[in-house]
Parts: sequence; structure tokens; C-alpha cells
Amino acid sequence: MQEYIQKRVLEISNYIIESKSTVRQTAGVFGVSKSTVHKDITERLPLLNEVVAGQVKEILENNKAERHLRGGMATKRKYAEAGQRRLAKVAGNI
Repeated sequence: MQEYIQKRVLEISNYIIESKSTVRQTAGVFGVSKSTVHKDITERLPLLNEVVAGQVKEILENNKAERHLRGGMATKRKYAEAGQRRLAKVAGNI
């Protein structure tokens, strides 16, 4: 494994542990694809550091378990904001 890849894998894993972020959030911060982050933490990280790989895996499993809750909250915010805009529009016409 090339040195720059090893460095990226360790930086990504430390970031996930510190921030408890998702793969998507991490990919955005590091400017790489979700596929790259996923490959780094599932295939490359265990070869470099099994202990850290276990910690990252726990965080990602927790994120996966909470995914449906975050999606539901986003939908709730979306419709609440749409309702507020609709009320503001109606109030402006009265």
C-alpha cells in the first residue's frame, strides 16, 4: 500500500472516531468518494491497525442503525418548513 494511502486511511479513521461522522460526511470533508472512504475503512484499515478498525466499525454500525431516524427527522423538518412557508404566504395575502 502506498504511503499517501496509508496516511489518508489513518486520517479518515481518526476523523470518524473523533467526530462520529458518517461515511458521506467524511467523504465530503476529505474530498474523496464514499466508495473510497468505505474501502479505506473496511479493507485497508484492518491491515494497518485492527484496534482502530474495530472502533471505526462500531461507530459506522451505530450510524447505520440510526440512519432511518435521521431520515425521518429530515422529512419532518422538510414538511414543517413547507408548512411555515405556506402559512407565511397565506398571512401575506390577508
